[in-house]
Amino acid sequence: MKKATWPKHSILVIAIIATWLTTYIGYITSFSMKIDNVMQEFILFINPLSFLLFIYGLALFMKNEKRRNIYIFSISLLTSIVMFSNAVFYRFFNDFITLPVLFQTSNFGDLSSSVGANIHPWDIFFFADVIIVALAIKFIRVSESSQSQRSIGRKLYFVVAATVLMVNLGLSEAQRPQLLTRSFDRELLVKNIGTFNYHIYDLFIQSKTHAQRALADGSELAEVANYINANYAEPDPKMFGIAEGRNVIFVSLESLQSFVINNDMNGHEITPFLNELTNDPDTFYFDNFYHQTGLGKTSDSEFIVENSLYGRNGGAVFFTNSGNTFNAMSEKLGENGYFTSVMHANNRSFWNRDIMYQALGIQKFYDVESYEIGEGQAVNWGMKDIPFFEQSVELMKTMPQPFSTRMITLTNHHPFDLDEEDMIIPAYDSNSKTLNKYFQTARYMDESIKIFFEELKKSGLYDNSIIVMYGDHYGISENHNKAMGMYLDKEITPFDNVELQKVPMFIHIPGNGKGETVHELSGQLDIRPTVLHLLGIDTKEDMQLGADIFSPDHEPFVIFRDGRLVTEDYIYAHEVCYDIKTGEPTEGAACEPYIERANTELGYSDLIINGDLLRFTDKDKIKEQE
Repeated sequence: MKKATWPKHSILVIAIIATWLTTYIGYITSFSMKIDNVMQEFILFINPLSFLLFIYGLALFMKNEKRRNIYIFSISLLTSIVMFSNAVFYRFFNDFITLPVLFQTSNFGDLSSSVGANIHPWDIFFFADVIIVALAIKFIRVSESSQSQRSIGRKLYFVVAATVLMVNLGLSEAQRPQLLTRSFDRELLVKNIGTFNYHIYDLFIQSKTHAQRALADGSELAEVANYINANYAEPDPKMFGIAEGRNVIFVSLESLQSFVINNDMNGHEITPFLNELTNDPDTFYFDNFYHQTGLGKTSDSEFIVENSLYGRNGGAVFFTNSGNTFNAMSEKLGENGYFTSVMHANNRSFWNRDIMYQALGIQKFYDVESYEIGEGQAVNWGMKDIPFFEQSVELMKTMPQPFSTRMITLTNHHPFDLDEEDMIIPAYDSNSKTLNKYFQTARYMDESIKIFFEELKKSGLYDNSIIVMYGDHYGISENHNKAMGMYLDKEITPFDNVELQKVPMFIHIPGNGKGETVHELSGQLDIRPTVLHLLGIDTKEDMQLGADIFSPDHEPFVIFRDGRLVTEDYIYAHEVCYDIKTGEPTEGAACEPYIERANTELGYSDLIINGDLLRFTDKDKIKEQE
């Protein structure tokens, strides 16, 4: 009996549908990805399709049926292996495979040692499409088509594939603006563009970085070193080493801007404890201090504080350059006898921290697995700040001393949601729900800092520590200018938007008694040299762009990643030079020297990062080239 014939590309269609469905079912059964709404579910459903259409579609150019079938079968096997590998890896690391991970033998070794325990019997499902494709190839007989039909069919096919990709990216961008430029979370990428496209994107990012790195030979360091040496600020002898030997505790104040300090909202004090701290005799409060982050947000602030370099323009260094050599503050503290760590009750892979922290010389990462999150203790992106601080102090008691740890808070994070029992003050009453809730979460953060100080005192750690607290980045964006204008009772201009980038900065040294409000214009790049000098650690030979704020030679000049800048006399924003005293535009020529300087400094920072120049840091060689 003669076999029935199927349309020419039936096996191709079966392969695409089979792999698409096994991939989607694999998503929902093997990966604990949080889906918040129907649109996210739809994006998760369609995101494998564009890649599968393109990769399987190459079979359309193969005239030989046997080769075409071998190719289709090979792709189904390859995609199944990719999904299976990610599933096994995810069970152990709660993360997706990246190229840097594959090249880090310690991580790969950990996975290999536990691979047996992480393979489940039902993982055979990942190869269901392979079985279906094999059966289709064996039993389905297809008809032939004419040359003209093949040509028209291929064109139409790839138009459809491109359309699916554009729809996927468009919907993803609507759900998460700047998704690909703010590629900080691998799970977020997989949820939106799919596992296969994510791996292609990861390959692109790493290849681009490695290509720039490959072109560098170290000769560029001499010019950068000359610039850094010319702008080095000698520490104030009265301040150098005043906290020598103490533990140093950094607190990254999530999304906290300076406009809430010493201010109220409809008669309610927003940050009463921090307000008291501004007048504390043991506290140096910096009221003219700016964040300098870009698209990397919190990860940028971490990078800047650690390295006194700028983040990358258009991406997060934590993601794009995690394989670089750095001269981070944590590494330097470790060389000086400190135990170094980060404490953050969130997923360890967020912002690629698990990989980047190793590059920064951080010895221990206390992530969400280090904390016990009880009922009612979670909000937004992780653990509420009050239980986070309480449990963190308990963890600090077990650390070798002296230690340096950086604590990253979470509650005051967009969208600024808060449980009713944690609302100490009422919401604001503007047209912006974001700003309305912001005051409540900022008040909660303030209360958490108060409790943190109390717990430190109870633990016995307080007196032998120095506490450095700083806002990591803005919380209220320019999209809420109308509401901010209502709160500040003024129309918000580009000048005001720059002023609103001020974030609070505190250095609290128990028992010092010489605290004051420091009005010196400064920014996050200055934290590294300032703190290291307070601890009595020299930084003269370090490749850093910031300067000690307490130094008489500190230059009052702040540069933003996007090219905006602030000096004692001017603010430059959106190609307009403003007089800082009046807030009004002034002659553009007044800002030109500062613009040139800003471009030079940003360029040097990019040169160091993109070329991975610190791997060439041989001081004798640099001096010879000078």
